[in-house]
Amino acid sequence: MDIATHIAALRAEGQLLADNAEAAGADAAVPTCPGWRVRDLVRHTGTVHRWAAAFVVEGHKRYQPDAGEPDLDGAELFAWFREGHGLLVEALEQAPDDLECWAFLPAPSARAFWARRQAHETAIHRVDSESALHAAERTALTPEFAVDGIDELLCGFHAREKSRVRSDEPKVLRVRATDADAVWTVHISEKVPVTTRDAEGPADCEISGPAARLYLALWNRLPTPPITGDATVARLWRETSAV
Repeated sequence: MDIATHIAALRAEGQLLADNAEAAGADAAVPTCPGWRVRDLVRHTGTVHRWAAAFVVEGHKRYQPDAGEPDLDGAELFAWFREGHGLLVEALEQAPDDLECWAFLPAPSARAFWARRQAHETAIHRVDSESALHAAERTALTPEFAVDGIDELLCGFHAREKSRVRSDEPKVLRVRATDADAVWTVHISEKVPVTTRDAEGPADCEISGPAARLYLALWNRLPTPPITGDATVARLWRETSAV
């Protein structure tokens, strides 16, 4: 996916999140994030948006902490969220392709990184906002977007030392999208997981399904789709993969 597509997704997902949050109300529970109310979801995502925008606009070359979550609620909180979301979208639209700033996952450029990361950050939390509404159906995610998000999760987040997906006994997890030409093989050991974009070699466990369902399941927003093989490998992912 290109930068423009990620920015368009970020814009749409953020607007949906805000609309859902206002409809549900600040005090509504968020079932996909146990212990959170909508105000917690909006404060968190809005803080992340402003934190990301600061790197893009100010060009920080090193990690900078966020400014902290605001002591806002209700209509003021929702307006603050919409403002920060708009600032992030505008910053990414106006940033040069050769933008230089800190990023924490490999990407073709810093602008590409932040557009992709914030598109998926916001999409996942939009799903959380729909859970607060107890929506019968979720807003659809395209297979292309979902595959991109799965790839970021497996080949980006869980290629870092921070990943807690570890096993004393080596295991192989395969993830296969049934509605896209996409498959990943995750080699789990005592070290950082190693993911390849192929289906080579045997796997202890395979998780397969439509890309959007896999995306949300791997981010622990949906139950694990049907699996073949050793269910303990899927359970290992479920219990240790939170980012």
